[in-house]
Amino acid sequence: MKINISGHHVDVTDSIKEHVEEKFAKIATHFPTLISLDIIISKEHGQFDVEIRTNYEGTSIAAKGNDSVMYPAIASAAKKLDTVLKHRKGQLKADLHEKPDLTEPETADETEQEMNLN
Repeated sequence: MKINISGHHVDVTDSIKEHVEEKFAKIATHFPTLISLDIIISKEHGQFDVEIRTNYEGTSIAAKGNDSVMYPAIASAAKKLDTVLKHRKGQLKADLHEKPDLTEPETADETEQEMNLN
């Protein structure tokens, strides 16, 4: 999985890259069809915002995390992304199962028409 990291008012160092790769290693093993992640780390008004975007099985998925410290913000965004991906995977698996046919019960009018009341 390719991880694209960019910073807005933040210098993306090697230690940040290593931390991000470590956090998303689990997600890469659970969702092998993920091709890439786009991660934007920004700092505004003393808060670090981490935004993650990806495509999974034809759907665009995004997750955000924020904190006053960068590393917990990355962890929060990673956890949210994992939750969203699990939800989407569950939806896809549910669509594969056969749905039962719904039958409508007979109404009283239909029952009376079939009965011979003479």
